[in-house]
Amino acid sequence: MCVPRFDRYLLSQLMTLFAFFALVLVAIYWINSAVRLFDQLISENQSSWVFLEYTALTLPNVIRNTLPMSVFAAAVYVTNRLSGDSELVVMQATGFSPWRLARPALIFGLITAVLMTVMTNFLVPASQQQIQRRNHEISQNVTARLLSEGSFLHPSAGVTFYIREIDEDGTLRDVFLSDRRTPGEPQTYTAARAYIINANDDPEGVPEPKMVMVDGLAQDFHAETGKLFTTHFQDFSYDIAGLVNASDYLGISLRTAPTWQMMTRPQQVADLTGDQIGRIVQEAHGRVTQALVCIVAALIGFAALQIGGFSRFGVWKQIVFAILLLVIVKFAEGVVTGPVRKDATLWPILYLPVLLGLAISCLLLWWAARPRRPRGQAQMTGSPA
Repeated sequence: MCVPRFDRYLLSQLMTLFAFFALVLVAIYWINSAVRLFDQLISENQSSWVFLEYTALTLPNVIRNTLPMSVFAAAVYVTNRLSGDSELVVMQATGFSPWRLARPALIFGLITAVLMTVMTNFLVPASQQQIQRRNHEISQNVTARLLSEGSFLHPSAGVTFYIREIDEDGTLRDVFLSDRRTPGEPQTYTAARAYIINANDDPEGVPEPKMVMVDGLAQDFHAETGKLFTTHFQDFSYDIAGLVNASDYLGISLRTAPTWQMMTRPQQVADLTGDQIGRIVQEAHGRVTQALVCIVAALIGFAALQIGGFSRFGVWKQIVFAILLLVIVKFAEGVVTGPVRKDATLWPILYLPVLLGLAISCLLLWWAARPRRPRGQAQMTGSPA
């Protein structure tokens, strides 16, 4: 019963510290993204409920980015603490080799790899798809995008909109609208009052938002003739449904495409997304390698601290060495990404960084398990002077 009990003990330590580091890193990343998201949504006059919804939808992607770092930090911290308390030394004295001690770390890496697989293949694509859907719904809500008093808004390229004040009954005071979407023929509208209504001009019966401007001036400038035409009007109806182009928010993208579809039908996904096949194949296999990197991070974080002897200054050298090894693995990931994006048939090289990390871990464990001769004995067996 000693063997499985030790595995459960070490695995519980790893999972506890993993949860702690994951919580801290996710909170840091989430706060940074939430601040930018808050400024964007507030500028678009959205409610706090929309902000909470968006922040919840971004959490899977934040967790995906921080998961390998949390795994590595937990493995290093737990191994360092057990070494400092001489618990690993006691286990080695009972006959446990570094290979045997690494078994809980391997199980820990496999558990986190399963979590990463769920994140990259299911939760992240689903959350990104929901974000695109909500972006489309918000972009169609032209009224929410335009009703912001005292600031110049740019709902789309070439359009500037300004409202000095909004009354309690919804009346817009001192409205300015500049439409420069037609090259060489800019149009400018000013009105003392304006109202936003839903008109049923669509043959399908779908209401379209329109802005009725009252007591205003329309200015049309023709660049070819250099003439400015002005027209005073008592009331004028302007279609504001076309101010926001929502077509970019619809459709499939690399982040929302299913992994199985990108692997089995890359050409079909390329036709839907407009991306190259190499990028699609790299994204599909990249979701798999991200999960395998969790195993590598756990093993490197554990094995790197097994080398070297006891030192009064701690194991900071081994920790720095482990970080350097993990950086090398991540650097190898960046090196193999470019060729696969250019040539999709080279997708097997995407797994080379994972194999490199596993080879490094095995080499470190072999180095830690090799028999050591005591320093005093080495001096005694030296050649006589």
